[in-house]
Amino acid sequence: MIALGVALGGGLGALARYHLTGWIAPRQETPYPTATLVVNVAGSFLLGLTVAAAADGEISSRMLAWTGAGFLGGFTTFSTFAYETARLIEDGAWRYALANLALAGPLSFAAAAVGYLLVR
Repeated sequence: MIALGVALGGGLGALARYHLTGWIAPRQETPYPTATLVVNVAGSFLLGLTVAAAADGEISSRMLAWTGAGFLGGFTTFSTFAYETARLIEDGAWRYALANLALAGPLSFAAAAVGYLLVR
C-alpha cells in the first residue's frame, strides 16, 4: 500500500511541477532555467518541513514516504537541472550555466535546512 501511495504522490508531484514550470517559463526573459530552480528550492524546503515533522512524530513514516519519496520526488527534478545546464553550455551560455551550477545546490540545501529548522 505504501508503494501505491508513493506512485500516486509521484504522479501528482510531476503534474504540479508541470503546471508550475508552465506558468513560470513564459514569464522569463533570459535563458536561465528559473522554473527548475524555483521547483527544486521549493521542493527542498517542503522536504525539510516533512522530514522534521516525521522526526518529531507529527506525521507517520507512511506519510513521509508518500510526501517525500512520492509527491516531492515527482515534484523536484535533478535530471532537468542537469539537462538544462548542459543545454546552456551547448548553446554557449556559460554565464547562465555557471550561475545554475553555483545556485541550485546551495539554495536547495539551504531551503531544506530552513524547512527542517522551522519545524524543529
